[in-house]
Amino acid sequence: MPLLIWGSGNKYGKYLPEVEYFSKGIYMFDIGQNNLADTFHSKTFDQIIALIPSILAIFEAGIKIVQCSGRNFWIHNTGPLGCLAQNIAKFGTDPSKLDEIGCVIDHNQSAKSFNSQLHQRCQSLRGQFVDVNITYVDIYSIKLDLIANYSQHGFEQPIMVCCGYGGPPLNYDSRVGCRGTAVINGTTVTSKACNDSSKYVNWDGINYTEAANHFVASQILTGLYSDPPSPSTLLSRT
Repeated sequence: MPLLIWGSGNKYGKYLPEVEYFSKGIYMFDIGQNNLADTFHSKTFDQIIALIPSILAIFEAGIKIVQCSGRNFWIHNTGPLGCLAQNIAKFGTDPSKLDEIGCVIDHNQSAKSFNSQLHQRCQSLRGQFVDVNITYVDIYSIKLDLIANYSQHGFEQPIMVCCGYGGPPLNYDSRVGCRGTAVINGTTVTSKACNDSSKYVNWDGINYTEAANHFVASQILTGLYSDPPSPSTLLSRT
């Protein structure tokens, strides 16, 4: 794809690095969250599981295109969707739908199924393109550990959001986004950020806080959640 941009005379081509650098870069894919979460609003759990192979087929086709110029890929699986306040507020009102740490069971099960199949695809792609470095990174396990063992990692709130409205237990209301204003039941309300976001895992019901992302990044760089085991091997080849 970068080669096509270079050859097209596109005015943005001047902002791209030299062609030879594309084979030396790292291409990072972080996929699955939106693909799965959005479908829960219109499909059953079984229908979502049945959709996963078609979602991954599109991903695989994209990798096959990009590998024409890229040689190093970091593939991040999707996190525990059921632990996001946005999904808990919508699909977790029935306590029987939640697991022992308060996450929506079906959402997390779909994420695990997606990740298992993604891992298999990555292994298959490595067999097809032996000169390409494809590293699969288990983001799900890192984030689930952070949420389940939040206090051990220096956090105080694993699920309740920092920037939201409504107060405990979730401090999330889909009608008013982070730092937004809305009229709810005839009253104008404003969503505000917490005083110390470093104590929260979740920022706004969907995204993680800077502190939580720093933790996730630190765990990625240990190489313990990667297949092949260490990303340092990939980095040393770039």
